[in-house]
Amino acid sequence: MSKFGAYLKSKQFRNNLLLIALTVFVLVMGIFWGLSFYTRHGEGIPVPKLKGLQVEQAMDLLKEQGFDYKIDSVYVLDKPPGAVIEQDPDPGTNVKENRTIYLTVVTRLAPPVDLPDLEPYTYREAVATLSNYGLKVGDTIYKADIARDRVLEVRFAGQPIKAGTKIPKGSRVDLVLGNGAGASEVDVPDLVNQDLDAAKFVIKNNGLTLGTITYQGSITDSTTLTVVAQSPMKTDSLTKVSNGTRINLTVIQGTKTDGPPN
Repeated sequence: MSKFGAYLKSKQFRNNLLLIALTVFVLVMGIFWGLSFYTRHGEGIPVPKLKGLQVEQAMDLLKEQGFDYKIDSVYVLDKPPGAVIEQDPDPGTNVKENRTIYLTVVTRLAPPVDLPDLEPYTYREAVATLSNYGLKVGDTIYKADIARDRVLEVRFAGQPIKAGTKIPKGSRVDLVLGNGAGASEVDVPDLVNQDLDAAKFVIKNNGLTLGTITYQGSITDSTTLTVVAQSPMKTDSLTKVSNGTRINLTVIQGTKTDGPPN
């Protein structure tokens, strides 16, 4: 047997091996105890529950208990402005004094959004579109119009507003809707000497229907046409027609004039 083999079986080797193992154990326990002492493991102050509090209340509570804090703000629909909605660390977590607590707070100033174009839509389509933009429906007002539940006008704070107007996110807008009945009779508009585009607008908004357009004379520019005759025409004996009546127009080249047409 070699001298090295004999040494491995000797009492001296076993004693040395035991001494090494004991030394390693003491070192490990010393490191563990030292880290626990340095970090005060298991000791600290529990983080209070801050969710749901107003930010001023949360700040005062953190100051009283010796914490620092940092605040980030977000906009959340249907949450009260200034409310704490998230915190880090979580409530009940033991942390050391002067630890920074991170708060997420609902901003008090809602960001502006563009009002979408709702007038081509029905009530249900308008509600869904407004929701996608972070807006809500307030009051609904019905007026005479043959298109039932179609959006005729949008109002904010009692005033009509157009698509693209910026309003605070989360705002409520009122919708003016058609009642599906419309007026049985409407006034005959006076369209003579009006631009063709203006005449079309008046016909549509009076619940009437554009009939035949007759072009008189040479037409070289379709953007400058003037109405010189209409049928039916407003007279002393005819001042109203049924809703949806067709209005036929005769137009000529040129812009409107202050005097009557030749």
